[in-house]
Amino acid sequence: MTFPYFPEDAPFSPQQRQWLSGFFAGMNARAYGPDGAAQATQESVGRPLTILFGTQTGNAEGLAFEAAQQAAQFGLHAKVLDMGDFTIDQLPETERLLIITSTYGEGEMPDNAQALWDAAQSDSIPRLENTYFSILALGDTSYDLFCQAGKDWDRRLEELGAKRIYDRVDCDVDFDDLFASWSSAVLPAIAAVGTQHTNGKAATVLATPQAPARPKWNRKNPFPAKLLKNVRLTQSDSTKETRHYEISLEGSDLTYEVGDILNVMPKNDPQLVTETIEALGAKAETIVVGPSGNARSLYEVLLEECEIKIPSKDLLAAVAERSGDTAFQSMLAPEHTEQLGKYLWGRESVDLLLEYPQLKFSPEEFIALLKPLQARAYSISSSINAFPNQVHLTIASVRYDAHGRPRKGVCSTYLADRHEGEDHLPVYLTVNKHFGVPEDDSLPMIMVGPGTGVAPFRAFLQERQIRKAPGKNWLFFGERNRESDFFYKEELNGMIEDGTLNRLDLAFSRDQAEKIYVQNRMKEQGKELFAWLEEGGYFFVCGDAYRMAKDVDKALHEVIAEHGGMSDEQAAEYVNQMKKDKRYVRDVY
Repeated sequence: MTFPYFPEDAPFSPQQRQWLSGFFAGMNARAYGPDGAAQATQESVGRPLTILFGTQTGNAEGLAFEAAQQAAQFGLHAKVLDMGDFTIDQLPETERLLIITSTYGEGEMPDNAQALWDAAQSDSIPRLENTYFSILALGDTSYDLFCQAGKDWDRRLEELGAKRIYDRVDCDVDFDDLFASWSSAVLPAIAAVGTQHTNGKAATVLATPQAPARPKWNRKNPFPAKLLKNVRLTQSDSTKETRHYEISLEGSDLTYEVGDILNVMPKNDPQLVTETIEALGAKAETIVVGPSGNARSLYEVLLEECEIKIPSKDLLAAVAERSGDTAFQSMLAPEHTEQLGKYLWGRESVDLLLEYPQLKFSPEEFIALLKPLQARAYSISSSINAFPNQVHLTIASVRYDAHGRPRKGVCSTYLADRHEGEDHLPVYLTVNKHFGVPEDDSLPMIMVGPGTGVAPFRAFLQERQIRKAPGKNWLFFGERNRESDFFYKEELNGMIEDGTLNRLDLAFSRDQAEKIYVQNRMKEQGKELFAWLEEGGYFFVCGDAYRMAKDVDKALHEVIAEHGGMSDEQAAEYVNQMKKDKRYVRDVY
């Protein structure tokens, strides 16, 4: 069976030609039999496609498997690979390539993609003239370097001579629709190019990777959980407020592994909603259509459906255009990202309305410029084996003053102050695939979790306690002051007494003149830390991505270099191998 041939003078654009070729390629594949199974046993039954994913929390991996399943409709035989399991030497041999990657921190590669990205920077990589590719980038427009990891791969592959078969698509937090449009366009396009075929028996083609089943409870259909307990962990004289929450999953059939994420759908602060409506010069009862597509009052839409705290890029652009303020317009230029970040610190959408009262947005116009209100993701701080049908969270309440007004975290203060008395709390789970206790209970764990970063490690220790795991456990915990900010002190001391926790190194930064952090404690105990790594120990980090995680990573390299007798380059190779082996895993934000 052959593919249709389109004469050069056929009245189709290059894009139409690609799509039609892919469409007929898919028909050709289906003609072989159900689900793309070949009727002939020794013919070319599929065109190989490699799908690489770079992920921090699992979203990119799930989409990669979905794309692989869809690929069979177009005569493609897809392989889904973790970037950490793919070597740079394989790249020149890859004719059809799709990359789905998230970005984390300050425009950085996900941990599982870093080693491959580092290798891709080498000048010795062969040209990729025979590679066709496309990129799906996942990100969050509230971050300055939105989808930067995907943008970097897109640029680098083009520099190496690879041919972009379909333009990169950059996805915000709501990625489902953009993924669907990207995959429906890119798969027929990439099926229509290249010469490589998979030759073999039908069984080879049928080995299509299976996407994880879509959970019943998800972003669009959260489970109505019940908040059982809200307890302040910090003392009243603390400079911070951190709380412990216990949430019932009774009746949901939900289960999770330690290290997984609970997503909580909050409501905005009613006071902030009222102030925003007043700044608009509108009426709360005005009927509008929000992101849900339902007609509701303006108050309800702003309370439950729209992100009104962080100004969206669309709102910033509209203010810049309507105001004619050249200084404001200049801040939106890519080269002034740092200046814009300083300006936006502590500002909310209402502040733009108050600073430019001459700008008049109708309620409909204003809502169209806002992002949908998103769930907030939190590391789970309990083991379901220790607390059946429950999930625990450890959350710092965000409160501060800026620009003459008090500011509050959307979800942290919703839980702390405003949820009490409500019927349910909308939640859903996200798998955090590689961030969990080792399968081998005998292997050591080193956990670095200052502040609320201790949350998943409370769960890790509970799980190992339940399992009676013989592996050693070492926790580095830090906060501001021992007397007021030592979360879960009694629990952790109890785990030391029963042997679950072998070492607990503490760093209370403000209890002495010179600030001490977890990375300082790591270097002080570097010899033993390296010995644990040499025993096959796992190294976990949870918490702040911008400072702490970078400082801890630097300290880890220094410890390995010093106590392993290695050069900086050898220490970097050691760390990269740990990442590849999933023994150095981070949950940072």
